[in-house]
Amino acid sequence: MSGTGTTAEHDPLQTAVWRLRSRGCWTDAAALLASRAGAAAALQRTALLVERCLFTGDGWGEAEDGLRTAEALAEDDDDRGAAACERGQLAYASTVLNVRDRADEARTALGRAAALLAPNAPGRPLLDFRRGLIAEHIADSPQSAKAAYRRAHAGATAHSDPLLLSFTWRHLAGLALRDGELAEARHGFTESLRIREELGYLVGTAPALAALAEAEPEPEATRLRAEASRLFRLLGGVPSWLAQHLQPPAAAV
Repeated sequence: MSGTGTTAEHDPLQTAVWRLRSRGCWTDAAALLASRAGAAAALQRTALLVERCLFTGDGWGEAEDGLRTAEALAEDDDDRGAAACERGQLAYASTVLNVRDRADEARTALGRAAALLAPNAPGRPLLDFRRGLIAEHIADSPQSAKAAYRRAHAGATAHSDPLLLSFTWRHLAGLALRDGELAEARHGFTESLRIREELGYLVGTAPALAALAEAEPEPEATRLRAEASRLFRLLGGVPSWLAQHLQPPAAAV
């Protein structure tokens, strides 16, 4: 449920940032970027801090500070649109984690991002995905969410963004499961897990395992939840919201 990025760049700093991020060490990853000047570094640092909020429910003040810096350093509409997209995600995280209701701020910020980012901008697929999150988890509009996720999925494919594809596969599968389409859900969850394992996105692997467990019969579901629980403990209980999804469904009485 968060931002996107890969290790495609051959910059040793970016490789180090990715390794830390993929293991849930967002603070350390953001610190590596502190010495780099300019809008791009500020935006990347902000994205890391926002993702930390969503995964841990902590660090809101530092994320807000980083966001204000990124907004101040923005040089063009792409920068301003990306900053608005992060503001929308931070407000969304605050709302869904019941920290503070910022749903209106989330919608407004993502609407601003949509006005600033060109239809073919690299940041557009991530924006579409986040608008899908708003539609699904705040507006409770699964059809609107599905349309947004499909746009994001197509955009992530066009821009060769495998990490974002892992998110779109997972959320489209979640909607399929909600509709009782087990085969479609199982396929989407499997693809999401495969991509995350290939990328080494460890912090996102436990949620992918737990999601696939929802679409699998026993005993496979129990095996997947056990593996998710092992990774969850290994990472110190991150993402924090996953704990409630690691228990098997209650047996019917």
